[in-house]
Amino acid sequence: MLAMALALITTVIVAYMILHKKNAQTVLFAGGIFLMAMTILLGYPLLEGKKSTGMVWFDIFKFIEDTFSSRAAGIGLLIMAVGGFAKYMEHIGASRVLVYLSAKPLSMMKSPYLLLAASYVVGQLLNIVIPSAAGLCVLLMATLFPVLTSLGVSRLSAAAVIATAPCLDLGPASGTAVFAAKTAGLDVADYFVGEQIPIAVVTIVAIAISHFLVQRWFDRRAGVEAKSMEYIAQEKDDNMPPAIYAILPLVPIGLVLVFSKLFVSTIKMPVVTAMIISIALAMSFELVRTRDVKTVFDSIKVFFDGMGRIFATVITLIVAGETFAFGLTKIGAVDMIISGAQSSGFGAAAITLVMVLIVAVSAVIMGSGNAPFYSFGALVPDIAAKLSMLPAAMITPMQMASSIARSASPITAAVVAVAGVADVSPVDVVKRTAIPMLVALVTSFVMAVLV
Repeated sequence: MLAMALALITTVIVAYMILHKKNAQTVLFAGGIFLMAMTILLGYPLLEGKKSTGMVWFDIFKFIEDTFSSRAAGIGLLIMAVGGFAKYMEHIGASRVLVYLSAKPLSMMKSPYLLLAASYVVGQLLNIVIPSAAGLCVLLMATLFPVLTSLGVSRLSAAAVIATAPCLDLGPASGTAVFAAKTAGLDVADYFVGEQIPIAVVTIVAIAISHFLVQRWFDRRAGVEAKSMEYIAQEKDDNMPPAIYAILPLVPIGLVLVFSKLFVSTIKMPVVTAMIISIALAMSFELVRTRDVKTVFDSIKVFFDGMGRIFATVITLIVAGETFAFGLTKIGAVDMIISGAQSSGFGAAAITLVMVLIVAVSAVIMGSGNAPFYSFGALVPDIAAKLSMLPAAMITPMQMASSIARSASPITAAVVAVAGVADVSPVDVVKRTAIPMLVALVTSFVMAVLV
């Protein structure tokens, strides 16, 4: 009970300080280090085997080092590459060309907020092919975000919609969907078609409608007035580069889609590779247009400066969030919640709701949907057997809850990445995603019960 009390009090203090604009990285690092210190005092180990320094107190900081190392080389590099790419597209004017050319056909949608809602649906469908939440979000930030903001939609509204694009983890390529299918004893394709799609169709519509209403309300409250599509289509910058530049922001997402299971599955195209190819192509365009080798070569600094800014603001926050989540896990808070859920004694529907809520709350606090879902999902077959229910009936709403709640956490990688590229606060983004994700959570659970 002492460990649970420490975890709860620390979580409340951390949340309070972040909401009151204290530096999020410092607060999360401090909370994680405190929980790890309490873990050591309670007699639990932190790092095991070769990962340990040999001194348990030093292991606290060894974990932070290891996390920096793995994140900077993995998801950190991905986010930094996209952040730098977006800056370079802005620098050469490619984003402005894309906005100008796309505004006229999009003028058929009278309200920019209809486009905002439709953008969520498109992003969610792309998530089936691009299962990486952070990868999809940063690709959309480089392509869709400039279009949305140019139409007068606030940066926060556009960021919120993009941050929730992968909120359902749909399709056979999703790691959580594969785990859920195996846990339920189903083929992953059957799970996608029979379990996910009937729930997802209604949930996607509910999220799109809530984004339309919620983001418009927030923008009006903030005094942001969206421009008409016709007005944008008539705007033209005299210094705008040639129309062909409009394809440059779209090249990365095109490469990732073409070289995927959707089309050419024999060639792999990681997002970072697509970004580097696209930067090289963009510099080639600039050489042809300007014929100024020195200026074009010097312009690569814009890409590197964009990467550096993302490291300072985004990657550090991701590592800080993981440090806090690691402390929560090691002090035993997650294990205690699992034990409590197992011994609750509720009926089938009630215990499913309890499991969904536990996974959702854990995902928000830890900034990861995978960690709580894999922990609690492993219990489903035994619990379902005791309650005489099909495992799929319990695991499906849990799987969706883990990814939905992830999009409402200010420390999850996708949200932090979107906020970093948009140059806004992750907490402010989550204020915009919270209501649509609550709608999604309720809708998906109700549909799961009905289906």
